[in-house]
Amino acid sequence: MTRTVLVVLFECVQALDVTGPVEVFDGAGRASGDRSAYRIRTASLDGKPVRTSSGLTVVPDGSLADAPAPDMLLVPGGEGTRLPDPRLIDWLRDHAPHAGRLVSVCTGALLLARAGLLDGHRATTHWMVCEHLAAHYPEVDVQPEPIFVRDGRLSTSAGVTAGIDLALALVEEDLGRDVALTVARHLVVFLRRPGNQAQFSAQLAAQSACREPLREVQHWVTQHPEADLSVDALADRAGLSTRHFARAFHSETGTTPGRYVERVRLEHARRLLEDTPDGVTKISRACGYGTSEAMRRAFVKALGVAPAEYRRRFRGTAQTAPPASSRPQN
Repeated sequence: MTRTVLVVLFECVQALDVTGPVEVFDGAGRASGDRSAYRIRTASLDGKPVRTSSGLTVVPDGSLADAPAPDMLLVPGGEGTRLPDPRLIDWLRDHAPHAGRLVSVCTGALLLARAGLLDGHRATTHWMVCEHLAAHYPEVDVQPEPIFVRDGRLSTSAGVTAGIDLALALVEEDLGRDVALTVARHLVVFLRRPGNQAQFSAQLAAQSACREPLREVQHWVTQHPEADLSVDALADRAGLSTRHFARAFHSETGTTPGRYVERVRLEHARRLLEDTPDGVTKISRACGYGTSEAMRRAFVKALGVAPAEYRRRFRGTAQTAPPASSRPQN
């Protein structure tokens, strides 16, 4: 079965929003032994080349006007979504409903929202524009944290590389886990980050505090996730009253001390599951959860999977080094 994929191109498109998913779908054809598994076509409004936001020139296969309805319509993001050509929005409004699947990457969701295609649906986009999407398109149920969201035939992903995660999920649905796993290994990516995994790390999610005592506390938390990280203990370390500390921390970082600690501990636990053979019980203690059950609840709440399943998914993509005899000789 051949699935046609139409990738929309426009001026100042983000190159990786295009090439990431395209590499996944093309790789799936090779991995499955059926190069026709996905037939990929790119198109711009008038069929002319476009320049990406990084200055690369991409030559499309043709024009959108001549493109037949695809099994999957993929709309990438980029700087060009800020002031899009009205003709592109009109084309999306008229033609996207006829595609089997509608997929956006990063700020491509803004184009779909302008065309009214996200109304009444759950969707996500790059974390930097989630508030903009929610404020300007109140009919959209914006999900700011997941790396991708699937709502029926509509799928939206977060910033840039999250488009690869979404494409892998679609390949797994179409061709099976083994094919998606092979593609992930080739691209050296994780198969597959759960869709509801947070878009960014604890350190990126929270702003750096302005005042030195608060910045020192932030750093200390990341270095000592196993310690007593109660608000009282952190306030004492900062030399502030508990109430003053909690208010100042939230004001300067944009999150509460408790939420920051939760994210740091989860991130540390993920790294240990990925990089060490330690058991869940040992890791739970090293990350300050105390018990494996407490860590399991935290993982299910944040990622939708238990620690053991998270490790299985990550370890499944690990490359095994070939024996010395099979390695290329210099």
